[in-house]
Amino acid sequence: MKIKMEKNNAPLFDEAVDLVKFQFTDVFGQNKVVEMTKNQAERAVREGYPINRFALGGLKKGETDSESAPDYLTDRQEQTQLYLKPDLHTYALLPWEGAGSHTARLICNICGPDGAFSGLDSRYLLQRQVERAGEMGLAVEFDFQCEFYLFHTDDNGRPTTITHEVASYYDAGPIDLAENVRRDMLMNLEEAGMEAESARHGLTPGQHSFRLPPRRGVEAGDYLQTFKTAVKRIAKRHGLHATFMPKPNMSGDGSGLHVGMTIRRTDGSDAGEAAARFRVGILKNLYNMMIFTNPMINSYKRLAASRGSVFQPEFPAAAWEKGSDKAVRLTGCSERGASLEALFPDPAANPYLALAAILSAGLNGLENGCELTQYEADPRFPETLGVLIRQLPENSFARRTFGDKLCRVYHEGKKEEWERFCSYVTDWELAEYLYRC
Repeated sequence: MKIKMEKNNAPLFDEAVDLVKFQFTDVFGQNKVVEMTKNQAERAVREGYPINRFALGGLKKGETDSESAPDYLTDRQEQTQLYLKPDLHTYALLPWEGAGSHTARLICNICGPDGAFSGLDSRYLLQRQVERAGEMGLAVEFDFQCEFYLFHTDDNGRPTTITHEVASYYDAGPIDLAENVRRDMLMNLEEAGMEAESARHGLTPGQHSFRLPPRRGVEAGDYLQTFKTAVKRIAKRHGLHATFMPKPNMSGDGSGLHVGMTIRRTDGSDAGEAAARFRVGILKNLYNMMIFTNPMINSYKRLAASRGSVFQPEFPAAAWEKGSDKAVRLTGCSERGASLEALFPDPAANPYLALAAILSAGLNGLENGCELTQYEADPRFPETLGVLIRQLPENSFARRTFGDKLCRVYHEGKKEEWERFCSYVTDWELAEYLYRC
């Protein structure tokens, strides 16, 4: 399953491909696609494919009137028309598109008319941090433990938070009603050349966990984004809805994205000290990066900072881990390098921005060689997303890592989300206040 890379007029696709999806990711982590036939895709690969820059984030229904649109929608510093630039190394056939389907995928970067990468291309922003690590003599691989829930849908196909199973940690069938669903996911990923290491039932009913093998640099972000898409498509095929929402219900466990990192020095020397400094950098920049690693209002229902602990115990190990080890911990050294694991991100994050933030923070730790303060050694997360949104315009770490353009669009989008949340009257408020006020 290869794509030819000849620069002449020979066909690019040597498979029996009917449809090609050009895949890209908006600034908030939503997977986007443009579909076309094989013949049209071959032309688009060579010439680029134009898209409106609002596809990358920042456009809401009813906000197309330029006179009333917020400033970030009419930003003259960014071209309205951008171009998809497919990365030919990301070519893959997608077996989860359906039986008999011959659908291929190419992941794209975003460029302006002059061919320069757009400041709103989160994939490119991760690549910049990968290159920075290489300039410092480091190679970093990422692996993941990704958790999600499978819920039933209603008669109209809309998602619910209902599960009929009672399975728990590592349970098997028949008590685990989704055993065949996970099997389908594993086999489809393997067929696409994206084999997962393992899958199991999570801690509470309806929750599932996949361990994804190491990938280097941008390939790790590509893999995680594709994995999430595959899980959702395959779940739908079984009449279920897969959600990566961090805390989809009150009684269930939170869903995390545990990010493993293996750090290796390119000159072959010991990477243990580098990994320790890398961890310090993450902890020192934890507060400033969390709007990208934990980007939803719901994210902070999982983290439970207001209850006096770093984590709500979302898995057994959290019961005995202390202080900063609950956020990011050193996990060992081997011939491959020194390993760490970040436990705080959640699976709703834009994988490219989340990995770029973690990598940038870790590299800052190496560059500055700082020691932890007492507060940083026992970190507390912000209680709400609103705190981080208000601080984002002055967040120097975010601006250095992602640039002013992305931070501006991201801030305006999240600010609008927070304002909608604050104006919404919840069922809890009605139950708590309606009768006695």
